[in-house]
Amino acid sequence: MSSLKANALSAFLIKYGILIAFLVICILLSIATPFFFTSQNILIVLRQVSINGILAIGVTFVIITGGIDLSLGSVLALTGVVAAGFAHPDTYPLIVPIGLALMTGLIIGAANGFIITLGKVAPFIVTLGMMTIARGLALVWSGGRPVTNLSPAFNYIGGGDFLFIPVPILLFLLVIILSGVTLKYTRIGRYIYAVGGNEEAARASGIRVNRVKLFAYILCGLLAGLAGVVLAARINTGQPNAGIAYELDAIAAVVIGGTSLMGGRGSIMGTVIGVLIIGVINNGLDLLNVSSYYQQIVKGVIIIGAVLLDRRGG
Repeated sequence: MSSLKANALSAFLIKYGILIAFLVICILLSIATPFFFTSQNILIVLRQVSINGILAIGVTFVIITGGIDLSLGSVLALTGVVAAGFAHPDTYPLIVPIGLALMTGLIIGAANGFIITLGKVAPFIVTLGMMTIARGLALVWSGGRPVTNLSPAFNYIGGGDFLFIPVPILLFLLVIILSGVTLKYTRIGRYIYAVGGNEEAARASGIRVNRVKLFAYILCGLLAGLAGVVLAARINTGQPNAGIAYELDAIAAVVIGGTSLMGGRGSIMGTVIGVLIIGVINNGLDLLNVSSYYQQIVKGVIIIGAVLLDRRGG
């Protein structure tokens, strides 16, 4: 009987442990500082995590297939300067910089996917190389300088409000909904889980594994392009050096949210909670005037703990 209770408790913690941890962190920070649990601070946190959240959702698809994408931060920088280059006042319609940025991210994601699937090269190596290529392209495109003088319409994407809600938060919510539905309720979503769970079995059952992986990397690149647009609009400039180590925060959020690095297991909502945990901890430590150096240590400890729990849960 005790064994059944232990198994039930273990299953409960595996399913809801990350949510419980998030709630506990929020409660502790609310007790530690009265400024944490205010509507203004909550909007600040959500605005701050929106870019990492969009990146993290994209790489969730890749990691569930058993892959990885280390080029996210560089793609974000490249798409940001591409968008900024066409977002000057009285030049092109708003759809042009946004469309070109998304297309750039899509092309790089497709390049990653093609090389990994057709070239049979490890995702770590391919995306590590692409990280350097995309960063170099961002520097070449911008001449190594920030791209400034962006139109008010473009800057609205990163700094404006719609119905009192910041636009980056609304875009993040839209990505959550569309990605959640895709992963949970569509055929391609089921195929992504199947490929990550057992690639050979998926191939034997008729799933076109290469196409599924390609879709995951394309979607990841597309969302990195969207994140690049939001960041450029938020800081009112296209920065070729932006996004350094952003891929690490995105992957950390995915792992903290319960997605297995071995593939085959994970969820969009888990990733969202992982993103919120990182954002809440950073914000809470800022409110408590804790050095950013310690924030890196705390984040690292959380990541290692999440991986250990993933190993035990697997």
